[in-house]
Amino acid sequence: MGPNKPAIARTNAQPVPTNYGALTTLVTVFFFWGFIAAGNSIFIPFCKHYFHLDQFQSQLVDFAFYTAYYFGALGLYLYGAFGGLDLVAKWGYKKSIVYGLLFSALGAVAMIVAVNANAFAGMLVGLFIVALGFSLQQTAAQPFAISLGDLATGTGRVNLGGGVNSFGTMIGPIVVAFALFGTTAAVSDEKIQSLGLSKVIVLYVCVGILFIAAAALFYFSKKVPAGISTEKQEKSSKALTALLVMTGLLIIMFAPVFSSYNSKEAKRIEVLEKETGDENAKAVVFLQGTVAPADSAFAKSFFIEKSDAVINKQLDSLNQSNPANIAAVKTIKSGNDARAAEIATLKHPLEQKRMYWLFGALAVVVITLLFSNARAQRNPSGWGAMQYPQLVLGMIGILVYVGVEVTIVSNISELLKQPAFGSIPSSQAAPYISLYWGSLMIGRWAGSVSVFNLKPSTRQLMTILVPIIAFGIVVAVNAISQYDVRPLYLYIVCVLVQIAAFYISKDKPARTLLIFASLGMLAMLIGLFSTGNFAIYAFLSGGLFCSIMWPAIFTLSVTGLGKYTTQGSAFLIMMILGGGIIPPIQGKLADFLQSRSTEVGTGIHQSYWVPVVCFAYLAFFAFAVKGILKRQGINYEEIDETISPLSTEPEAAIEITKN
Repeated sequence: MGPNKPAIARTNAQPVPTNYGALTTLVTVFFFWGFIAAGNSIFIPFCKHYFHLDQFQSQLVDFAFYTAYYFGALGLYLYGAFGGLDLVAKWGYKKSIVYGLLFSALGAVAMIVAVNANAFAGMLVGLFIVALGFSLQQTAAQPFAISLGDLATGTGRVNLGGGVNSFGTMIGPIVVAFALFGTTAAVSDEKIQSLGLSKVIVLYVCVGILFIAAAALFYFSKKVPAGISTEKQEKSSKALTALLVMTGLLIIMFAPVFSSYNSKEAKRIEVLEKETGDENAKAVVFLQGTVAPADSAFAKSFFIEKSDAVINKQLDSLNQSNPANIAAVKTIKSGNDARAAEIATLKHPLEQKRMYWLFGALAVVVITLLFSNARAQRNPSGWGAMQYPQLVLGMIGILVYVGVEVTIVSNISELLKQPAFGSIPSSQAAPYISLYWGSLMIGRWAGSVSVFNLKPSTRQLMTILVPIIAFGIVVAVNAISQYDVRPLYLYIVCVLVQIAAFYISKDKPARTLLIFASLGMLAMLIGLFSTGNFAIYAFLSGGLFCSIMWPAIFTLSVTGLGKYTTQGSAFLIMMILGGGIIPPIQGKLADFLQSRSTEVGTGIHQSYWVPVVCFAYLAFFAFAVKGILKRQGINYEEIDETISPLSTEPEAAIEITKN
């Protein structure tokens, strides 16, 4: 079977005017996706402290949210496989988005019910339902945007939606932080634990109302076309079987991790940790009776993030003030040390088993995809788009790209709390998280410059100005929100590095991906081998280097698929699953490494080796795929010049012209 050349949209007809009324309505849902997804970055540390979770458990917020995309896309694919017709095409783009919004509103209701019950598991179910609605909306929205005018300007409309999406990701953390904490001032982790969940209810009541309002706006708008299609789905029974087997194996891999939290060891650890907390509270009372009233805060934080040597030295210095109280504190500390030793004995092997199962889940996805492609190479019949190696490697690429984009920011709040990174409380992490998501906006806005028909000199100028202006907007939004933005100023150096990378890449997808993945890997390594603001900037710059990866990976993956392009796009969308697998892996790795170390913050810091591996694979994919396409007889350099740029929006369902 010979390879198919990529289809490129061309038309000799008169330009079709853009339906701006429908487009304006459509971009509102792009904003929702970014706002909710980025808001999870604040919701994670809030849930961790409120529900007393470990780092892995806190990452279940991402797990619930992003696995919903996989099951949503898989469900749509299953319907098409058995029904022969794409469900979104059958309903039409308009109804699909309306149904998706209503489904997300149902998720908001489920979230409110779970919050009232004070049930973290129920809140995860609510987030899962919200994201299921998103998966349906996003599958319809991208091709819908293209259909709202001339095909030649379709990418520009999608990029507009991507820009609005990125704006939502930037302000989402700030709004959600204010909604949860009620202030832009610092709130201690202890204070977070005492906060009520009533503000979460208010937040999701507002979100649910907005979902319903947007659905009504779509449904009753006469300017929004139905967008119904009769396109048939290509058959691929073997690929379907492989995906179903992979899904079953993933469930098998995750089940022992979840069940381990009800094991005897886990229950014993929970009891020991509660006893330690109770004894620490008694020690605080003794210390408060020893120090001056003005030093009450010192007493409350006496045992927090200090080495034994420091604690013993401070106790010895206080001994003269009240020997009886200090003797009681030392006794309490001795008991807590014994409990800590028992916890370490129980926890390390437990964390090790959990980590192995999580890595096994990642291995299941990678091995299933590579095995499927190997079988398809021998006999393509029944494998559909999976017979193309560029697609299979690209599916793994989307998996690790979405995973690395999400995991960097989902774990950053825990990193910032560590003494080596400024001891920044969760309530003050919002400007850093906003800067990370703003970095994605900076890169996507800069990447959109190539969409417009500009003179070379103007394009070069805009490639410099647009990222700087976007960075100014990020800083301004945080300043208006009354956060201290002074720590953000030096980040402009990272933005300048990205501008240089754009010039070197010259809008070539393979070259762009290789350069940006290499820079991302370098940034993570710098962060791993340094501390303080320097390391924080390095980790946050991952957002800059992730910003343009989606369109680059997508372009490289679907090139040459011919009639399987639509199916290949659906497979790629499923791999948003990476956002639900890789963050929990990093979270569990952090727990595991910390269980082996007495140094505070070692686990979360060293867990950033996970993004290094992700960026390394993306660099490999960029290098390998060019050779794969050449062996299929595709002149890649020529294609780079003729294919129009794809969306810079990260989670939209990309669908290029079909044969």
